[in-house]
Amino acid sequence: MNGAAITVETLIAHGVTDVFGFPGGSVLNLYDELYNRRAQIRHRLTCHEQGAAHAADGYARATGKVGVAIATSGPGATNLVTGIATAYLDSSPVVAITGNVPTGLMGKDSFQEVDITGVTMPVTKHSFLVKDVNNLEKTLCEAFRIAQSGRPGPVLVDIPKDVQIADGQFSGGQPMPVMPMPAAEQSEIERVAELINASQRPYIYAGGGVVISGAEELLRIFAERLDAPVGLSLMGLTAMPSSHPLYLGMTGMHGLLESSKMHAEADLIIGIGVRFSDRATGDTKRYGTEAKVIHIDIDDAEIDKNVFADASILGDIKEALPRLIELVEERDRSQWRARAHEFREEFMRATIGDGNTDGTTDEFCPRKIIQTVQSLTDDQTVVVTDVGQHQMWVAQHYEFTYPRTLLTSGGLGTMGFGMGGSVGASIAKGNARTLLFTGDGSFHMNMAEFATAVRYKLPIIVILLDNAVLGMVRQWQSLFYGERYSQTTCGRPTDYVKLAEALGGHGFKATDLDTLKQVLGEAYKIDDGPVLIACPINQSAMVFPIIPAGTSVADVIIG
Repeated sequence: MNGAAITVETLIAHGVTDVFGFPGGSVLNLYDELYNRRAQIRHRLTCHEQGAAHAADGYARATGKVGVAIATSGPGATNLVTGIATAYLDSSPVVAITGNVPTGLMGKDSFQEVDITGVTMPVTKHSFLVKDVNNLEKTLCEAFRIAQSGRPGPVLVDIPKDVQIADGQFSGGQPMPVMPMPAAEQSEIERVAELINASQRPYIYAGGGVVISGAEELLRIFAERLDAPVGLSLMGLTAMPSSHPLYLGMTGMHGLLESSKMHAEADLIIGIGVRFSDRATGDTKRYGTEAKVIHIDIDDAEIDKNVFADASILGDIKEALPRLIELVEERDRSQWRARAHEFREEFMRATIGDGNTDGTTDEFCPRKIIQTVQSLTDDQTVVVTDVGQHQMWVAQHYEFTYPRTLLTSGGLGTMGFGMGGSVGASIAKGNARTLLFTGDGSFHMNMAEFATAVRYKLPIIVILLDNAVLGMVRQWQSLFYGERYSQTTCGRPTDYVKLAEALGGHGFKATDLDTLKQVLGEAYKIDDGPVLIACPINQSAMVFPIIPAGTSVADVIIG
């Protein structure tokens, strides 16, 4: 069997039913085999390779399965890099397959040659260059194994054209078992339990690791046993239902005030599946100075990397938490939790009393737009965002119930993730209704993928919050750069309704809440393609609270 056939057969053996990509000269043989096996594996043609990488990532985030992206050599391969890095920073299992020039032409600056394994080495768990067809099957199986083992992440496999053509032995492409994680040390669990039992004001700071490991129910049981408030990182949103009484919302730079202030006043911070990133901690010299810190994570490279932990548990959250729950004492900490209500009232008095949480008095404001959309949306609908103000408004105001129903670029903060991510998520869920919140800046980055959604008749509803500026960057210019708006006023007279229609989809515009409800009703009747709803908003709207970079919650700006 030739290398191209070995590649496709190995994907099928791994249960891959959908791949995303864009053909080119160095992958012609691979695409020929995809054509031959089109009844078993569906190829989804995107408009750009970055869109393919984001779609594979969205597929993986929505399901927990490995997403697959394919691109040709040179610019095709380099166009994948932003999507690969996006998956890497958020621990999303993706296998990227690239073609390359024949091995005999490597290193000679051949047409469309690039050292893609070298380029992607810093943003993958591993990058493979296959020079012998007899190593191809094993390498592909190893790529899937690495992508899913431990802390998930992307893996790249570069297959030169002559390796795709050459014949080799094929043994069935059977998946390898994921690499087992050692069980957490009992002594570590006991030490953590001691600190928890001695605490008066514990705060649980949970992140994306909880969602990745499927430990949401364990987090709830743990929190209820401690009677401790829970704040989530951006990537941790959906790890606990928004309706749960212990849930305080997102914490960090743009976290809800009650969540961030409780985080700061705790005497014990229990980090579960988080990186303690700068957006959550602010100035690390001032972070947790009055608290002890516990860190529970699957990746030993994260322990003590950003914040020193007084105690840690290295291991899979799903394996470690049940053992920890057995050792912690059940407590009533209602007095401690009551502080959150005081902070919430403080924020509401400072904002809602005089207008909105965004600093405006507009009736058609981001918060009300988001809440209106949610009121007409099923709780199990997957919500995708791009990056910017709209992303933070969704994180603050959309109330999530089920795990994996928010897909967003957290670590890399990739504008343009949204359209590709929503395509992948919709396909992953059987062409299910998917909701994308985006801004005009992010949407312009990869808006061509709207045409991909049209081609595959994906019922994606795009809510475009249009302020005609690069909102988050402009906000920083407003607050910290003396209102010098350098290159953040886009000045693009795009007619989004006509654009959506020109690409083959449906477009609406809403300028008030009543109209929004009406067009949403129309949008939900359309199930044979994407719908875009343009919602003009005030350029002055800002995301509050904001803890300025490098500071602490003591410096929070709430409006």
